Amino acid sequence: MARINRLPFPLSKPQWPTSVQLNRKISKLGPNFETDWSRRYGVRLFRAVVLDNFVRPSVKFVASPEVFGEDRLIDLPTPVIFAANHSSHIDTPLLLSLLPDRYRHRCVVAAGADYFFDRRWKAYIWSGLLGAIPIERQKVNRRSGEVASKLLSEKWNLLIFPEGGRSPNGLGQEFKRGVAQLAVRSGRPVVPIYLEGTFEIYGKNSSKIKPGKSRVNFGKPLTVEDGEDPRSFGLRIQRSIDELASELHDDWWAAKLQRSSDSLPPLTPVGTSTWLHDWQRTANLPPKTTSRRWPRRFGSSSR
Repeated sequence: MARINRLPFPLSKPQWPTSVQLNRKISKLGPNFETDWSRRYGVRLFRAVVLDNFVRPSVKFVASPEVFGEDRLIDLPTPVIFAANHSSHIDTPLLLSLLPDRYRHRCVVAAGADYFFDRRWKAYIWSGLLGAIPIERQKVNRRSGEVASKLLSEKWNLLIFPEGGRSPNGLGQEFKRGVAQLAVRSGRPVVPIYLEGTFEIYGKNSSKIKPGKSRVNFGKPLTVEDGEDPRSFGLRIQRSIDELASELHDDWWAAKLQRSSDSLPPLTPVGTSTWLHDWQRTANLPPKTTSRRWPRRFGSSSR
């Protein structure tokens, strides 16, 4: 055998040139994780039982959600893209428990491939319990967009967080363009959603869950206008969520007036938060004295 190995190619195993990179085996985790199994009937039935009988009561106990704008979902044709601000791991089960049945039981969740799908056991848990699909957050990945578009074409609703991750301080972050690009490609409406109070319950740097109150405001569905590109549509989604926050702290008419005058405060860019922003986020101040409309604690004004 040793003599055969010393024979020249093709009588022996070829040598790989050191100047050429060796093609390694493609990982089946991350954005490449297959989730078709999680949408089979048996798994869907199990997920529905868990959501309705365990997740919903738990969320009601932990977050005590107050819901607004449910009438905006009446007669809305499926599938739909739900886009919400993101401050906590509580956000996903909270929204899934509040969506009407015809959306909730046929909904997939866009989850970070690098966080929820970096281990096989995590990938199976989140795909099975939440219907999560992997989305690449760090770079452009064609497969992520193709999977989401395919599911929308198959009448699956999609829940996505355009910020690309949880806010580190409860303040809004700049939206990524993925949700807008998906809406332009699929032609499906986007329902903006504003969540408030979940950061105080279980923020990104929290060590334990602190039961509290939350509020959820569903917005009017947005559709891509003729000639509108992903960038401009993404900004419109972002501004709509700002407007929903303003509705909770002022009223519908005041939010509309501010929207028409383009005076709604913009989202705070990533990395610009200061101690003053953090203080204003948790202070119970009148609306006119704050530099941001959201998030704030309850009590400054009512709807």
